[in-house]
Amino acid sequence: MRCSVSLGRKIKTLTTKMVITSGNDEDRGGQEKESKEESVLAMLGILGTILNLVVIIFVYIYTTL
Repeated sequence: MRCSVSLGRKIKTLTTKMVITSGNDEDRGGQEKESKEESVLAMLGILGTILNLVVIIFVYIYTTL
C-alpha cells in the first residue's frame, strides 16, 4: 500500500511540473523544411516505383519474345 501512495504522489508532482509551450518561429521554419523534404522524398518514392514497374514490364516482354 505504501508503494501505491508514494507513486500517486510522484505522479501528482510530475503533472504539476509540465508546461505547455507554443512553437517558436524557428520551429515553424524547421517544420516547413521537414514537410518540404518529406514531400520530395514521397515524390521520389513514387517515381522509383513507376520506373520499377516499367522495367518489370520491359523484362517480361523481352523474355517472352
